[in-house]
Amino acid sequence: MKMLTRLVFVAVALCLAAFAHAQQVLRVSAIPDEAPTELQRKFKPLGSYLEQKLGMKVEFMPVTDYAASVEGLVNNKLDLVWFGGFTFVQAKARSNGRVIPLVQREEDEKFKSVFISGDKAITRLEDLKGKTFSFGSESSTSGHLMPRHFLLGAGVNPDADLKRVAFSGAHDATVAAVAGGKVDAGVLNISVWEKLQAQGKTGSLRVFHTTPGYYDYNWTVRADMDPALRKKISDAFLALNPADPQGREILELQRATRFIPTRAENYDSIEKAARHAGLLK
Repeated sequence: MKMLTRLVFVAVALCLAAFAHAQQVLRVSAIPDEAPTELQRKFKPLGSYLEQKLGMKVEFMPVTDYAASVEGLVNNKLDLVWFGGFTFVQAKARSNGRVIPLVQREEDEKFKSVFISGDKAITRLEDLKGKTFSFGSESSTSGHLMPRHFLLGAGVNPDADLKRVAFSGAHDATVAAVAGGKVDAGVLNISVWEKLQAQGKTGSLRVFHTTPGYYDYNWTVRADMDPALRKKISDAFLALNPADPQGREILELQRATRFIPTRAENYDSIEKAARHAGLLK
């Protein structure tokens, strides 16, 4: 009996140790709005920084599509996710409100999308009627939801007025589709456009319309995360300083001036736009 008791004790201890070890890994992901290699490159310095600040291992876990990032967080397979405004709203709906947006870039308070084309005859949204067009991912805020919202506001119904609508899957892929002549025009977030433009990858394409500003990206966690860890994560992002070499590198890769606190209510307009467009039931 003593031997059995000892074996049970050892088994329980091993299970608890394994659980404790698992808890020491922060599983992080991001919506795949750019090429996987680019997402990994952007995250590496941030991951090292978070490990220093949190005192735990930080692992980046890429996902195949936007929906997988939502399901991963809701189903406890991920702990911290970089969401667009729409994917945050989807996660909020899927979890019955049990997700918390922690921080966003200062730029995300008034984020914008840009409509691009190489066709000189296209100078305004109304000129897209009868043309072929590419959004990004169907679940993208800046690559689909908000551009669709603004198109409808301009009297252009993408499903009825455009010759053909495609979904490239990512912002950089949209630029490639337009540049390659697969579509007449497309839309993507302004941040990726400016990065590609600075890299000389936009060729003769030009922006013919820029949307008004709206709330977009944020870093989100589940509501059941330990409040102390949640605060450490938030504080780590808020402490990033461009005057510090490490902070400057991370902020530049994240295309951020600085990170600021955010809250769920900031994305109410995104939710309303999604319901109006029939993209959120």
